[in-house]
Amino acid sequence: MSRLITIAVSQMGPVPLEQTRPEVVARLIGLLREASAQGCELVLFPECCLTAFFPHWFIEDQSEIDSFFEREMPSPVTQPLFDEARRLKVGFCLGYAEIVEEKGVIRRYNSSLLVERDGRIVGKHRKIHLPGHKEHRPQNPFQNLEKRYFDVGNLGFQVWNAFGGIVGMCICNDRRWAETYRVLGLQGVEIVLLGYNTPMEIPEYPELNPLVGFHNQLSMQAGAYQNGTWVLGAAKTGCEEGVEQLGESCMIAPSGEIRAVAKTNHDELIVHACDLDETIPYKEGLLNFEMNRRVEYYQLITQQ
Repeated sequence: MSRLITIAVSQMGPVPLEQTRPEVVARLIGLLREASAQGCELVLFPECCLTAFFPHWFIEDQSEIDSFFEREMPSPVTQPLFDEARRLKVGFCLGYAEIVEEKGVIRRYNSSLLVERDGRIVGKHRKIHLPGHKEHRPQNPFQNLEKRYFDVGNLGFQVWNAFGGIVGMCICNDRRWAETYRVLGLQGVEIVLLGYNTPMEIPEYPELNPLVGFHNQLSMQAGAYQNGTWVLGAAKTGCEEGVEQLGESCMIAPSGEIRAVAKTNHDELIVHACDLDETIPYKEGLLNFEMNRRVEYYQLITQQ
């Protein structure tokens, strides 16, 4: 028996500051149609893909910052993407900047939505592990101001029954932390969808620059294997407003093997028929949580 779902990881080239939301949505619809033509049921888009990745710049005007955020989803501008997904019967995962009022307080999140093949929103994730810094660092070639512009996500790591399997989401820096995958894995996750914007440089630690691509794949491969799950990563790539971004979008099997990887630094689909039953030898055998974890042992040593 196999449970196959054909998925497209949609890498995107730069989104220039002058490119409008309707123009970006038209790009997404084009990629959705291309994926449909290749028999896909689900398309994964990158983190904050509706605009340029604004945390790379220091902005003092709050109204300018807020112009990068979405106040509703779908909105009149993004509704055509939802409509086309429904028409094509192709679902998607979309990363975007979300502004919302909660208990009388304005909050800003780095978010992603899971949308089923009938256009219904079935899940939402808000990024938990915010990288970078709050203060302006003018000596750096670019900024990493997610701690300044975003609140820490408050929805936890959840899974949803969708697309014939158990689906979870995370965003960019979430992928570097073992607990992301473990919390999802303990809920039986079979597909982890994540989008990212990863610069090729680390200004504070330039000695790590040669390892940017290695660490990107290492974190996803380890999470996939240790939790017996598919892990799919969609990147923004190319030189966006002077910031060179990694790319290397990929699809990783529950074995930890890379099954597909993007080859370019612009809009590109990588497509693979993911068999959810490939998770079984790991979830029921080698890495079966219930069979192999000795909870009472860990409780004992933590009490000493």
